[in-house]
Amino acid sequence: MFRKSKEVSILLVEDDDIDVRVIERNFRKCGIASPIVRAKDGLEALEILRGNHSPDWPFIVLLDINMPRMNGLEFLGEIRRDPRLAGITVFVLSTSDAERDKFAAYSQHIAGYLVKSDGAEQFLDVINLIGQYIETVHFTDQPLAALTPLSAAGPR
Repeated sequence: MFRKSKEVSILLVEDDDIDVRVIERNFRKCGIASPIVRAKDGLEALEILRGNHSPDWPFIVLLDINMPRMNGLEFLGEIRRDPRLAGITVFVLSTSDAERDKFAAYSQHIAGYLVKSDGAEQFLDVINLIGQYIETVHFTDQPLAALTPLSAAGPR
């Protein structure tokens, strides 16, 4: 069980309704109370992030790879090219264990590539890892795009 020291929202980009329910149930089972906003594909996730319905900062993205309209790798390319979204922390959470998918995702600077396993115990370990990340990492108070780069701010 994780202590609630900070509120970190989750943008879950997942097209499979059953996987969404399993992820939400396992978050509750692990004591992770992070609010979850769901997008069914990369296009919907971009609409959320670029619109008025973006999760409260700080947040992380849990991203599936295989989705209709815009898959996870295409979504990663879009956010990494957008200066307002480029610094978002993304974990890939996919059934794909293909080396080419892992390589493509890591080349887009993801925080981690986690494979959805068939075993409930192993999947619980994945959710626990995300909970530990949320509790351990120190997030900025605002998105990176809102911060003034040190080189532009002058001497301190």
